[in-house]
Amino acid sequence: MQQILYFITKNSTKLLFLLLLVVSLYLTVQTHSYHKSQVLHSANFVSGAVYEKTNSITEYLHLKDENNRLAEENAKLKQILYNSEVIVDSAFAINPEIRIAQDFKLFHAKIIKNSFYNKDNYLTIKGGSKNGVKKDMGVINSKGVIGIVENVSKNYATIQSILNTQTKISAKLSNSNHFGTITWNGKNTGFVQLIDIPKLAVLHKGDSIVTGGISTIFPENVPIGVVDKVFTSKNSNFYTINVRLFNDMTSIGSVYLIENIHINEINQLEEETTSDE
Repeated sequence: MQQILYFITKNSTKLLFLLLLVVSLYLTVQTHSYHKSQVLHSANFVSGAVYEKTNSITEYLHLKDENNRLAEENAKLKQILYNSEVIVDSAFAINPEIRIAQDFKLFHAKIIKNSFYNKDNYLTIKGGSKNGVKKDMGVINSKGVIGIVENVSKNYATIQSILNTQTKISAKLSNSNHFGTITWNGKNTGFVQLIDIPKLAVLHKGDSIVTGGISTIFPENVPIGVVDKVFTSKNSNFYTINVRLFNDMTSIGSVYLIENIHINEINQLEEETTSDE
């Protein structure tokens, strides 16, 4: 307390000057509209800058949550896109409700490991059986096909990459109904091969290649890549096509998993049909 009194006594002249300065400035601002408006303008400028910086920091801190929300929203939109029929409720204008004739369900997951330098490559996702992940689910992202779920634990799952020499995916030319199979020769990470396309098919460099929809794993028309080069052989009636992937498989983040909700019914029916032969 004595130190405070000593400070005030020692600096009384300076403190009195500052007090009178503040009072004079206050009276000047209050009695002159121009000065008052300038002070308010400056205060708004400073507070606006502070709020902007604070908001930027807040947005950055919540960026992960926002990305997850967008991924969930994209999964729902893709679910609508890949299902066979969308029925709009008759009271849509009053009560916007969309009912989907579901064949496929989608949800998103995060890649935590990705190999692309081997002949048989795999990815690992955070998300397992407790999250609804199952073996043989198709895996895609916003650009196209990634691979197929291979093994599942409680919290994680591995995906057989499209860059795996064991991978086989039904595919077709987007401008026709000529079907073939996507494989990988283990060489270039930017290309896969489409085999078993008959030489009757008309194709050009740049034609799109999409999933065929004849398997239980992927819906029809999921993008894969474009025709880059066509190889022919006199001893074969089929083309081998080099397909440039839409995806850069060396840089994959979030993915979407696709569940065919009728897969058990289809598999059971096919098994019964085979056993009857």
